[in-house]
Amino acid sequence: MPVPFPRRALLAAALPLPALAQTAGLGPVLDSAASLPTLRTLIVARDGAPVAERVFRGPGLDRPANIKSASKTVLATLVGIAVAKGVLRDLDLPIGPILGRSIPSEADPRVRDITIRDLLSMRAGLERTSGSNYGRWVSSRDWLRFALTRPMEAEPGGPMIYSTGTSHILGAVLARASGNTLHALARDWLGGPLDIAIPDWTRAPEGLHFGGNEMALNPRALLAFAECWRNDGRHAGRQVVPPDFRQAAWTPQARSAWSGQMYGLGWWIGHARGQAVYFAWGYGGQMAYVIPGLALSVVMTSDPDVPRANGQVHTLHALLVDGILPAFAPPA
Repeated sequence: MPVPFPRRALLAAALPLPALAQTAGLGPVLDSAASLPTLRTLIVARDGAPVAERVFRGPGLDRPANIKSASKTVLATLVGIAVAKGVLRDLDLPIGPILGRSIPSEADPRVRDITIRDLLSMRAGLERTSGSNYGRWVSSRDWLRFALTRPMEAEPGGPMIYSTGTSHILGAVLARASGNTLHALARDWLGGPLDIAIPDWTRAPEGLHFGGNEMALNPRALLAFAECWRNDGRHAGRQVVPPDFRQAAWTPQARSAWSGQMYGLGWWIGHARGQAVYFAWGYGGQMAYVIPGLALSVVMTSDPDVPRANGQVHTLHALLVDGILPAFAPPA
C-alpha cells in the first residue's frame, strides 16, 4: 500500500501554493513554477497528451538533459525486460555466478549471495558509495571493484541503503549476463520501442557504463518513458515493460532512512490527495511522476549542477501535490 509523501514535503515549498488548489487551470501553477530558479522544464500530460509544456530556462524539450539518479529507474526497467527475455532467470538470482571472478577475493563472502532483487531495492547491505562517500568512489580506478569491496553494514535483503554503487553493480550484472553494453540494451529495448533517442553516457574507468547515473534523456523522451509505465507497460500497442515487473516495481520494498520515502524496484512510491504516486528522482530535481489514477504523467528537469539544497525536492513535490494535482483531482 503506497504511503504518503513525508509531511515536510508538503510544507517546504517557498511558494503560495495553497491558493493554487482553488484554481481550475494550470496557469497560476506555471507562473509559480517559473519562479523556481533551478527548474528548467515542465511537462504535464493527461492520457498521453501534453496539456502543458514549458521551458523556463536552459535547454529545450528536445535537448538531452542529464537525468542523474532517475537513471536508476531506467536501469531497473532494463532489468525487468531482461527477465522477460530470459537474459536473467529471475529477480532472486544471486550475483555470484554471474559476476564470477569480477568479485574480488577480499570482498565479504556474503556479496556473492546478494540477489538482483536486493540490488533493485537498495537492500544489498553494502556500505553506500553515495553522499559523503561518492567522491572517493568515483576517484577510484575500478568502480565495480570498489563497490563490491565495501564493508557489509547489513545482511543482503535487510534495510535500505541507498547507493549508486549498488546500481553500478546491477548494471555490471546486466551487462555480463547479456553480453552487451548498457547503452546498447537501452537503445534496443527502450529507445527503439518508445521511439526515443538515448545518447551514450559516461563509462567507469573499468569500461562499464555508469550504472544508475549520468544518463541523458530529453524531457519529451522522459515523458514517453513515464507514459509507458503509466499505460501498463505498453507503447503504441506494444508491450515494452512486462506487466508483472511493473507490479513488483510499484510495490514498496523498503523505506529510506533519510527521507522516510518508500522505495520499490527502482521507483519511489508515495500517496497524495488520495492518489498513488510513483516517481523517478534524480539529483537537482530531475523528476518523472506517474499518477495512474488520474491518467497523469509529469516531467520536470532542473539544473543538475547546483549545490545540494535542503528541501529542494520537497518544493517540486509541493508543486505537484498542491499545484498540479488539484487541477485534475476531484475535491476531497
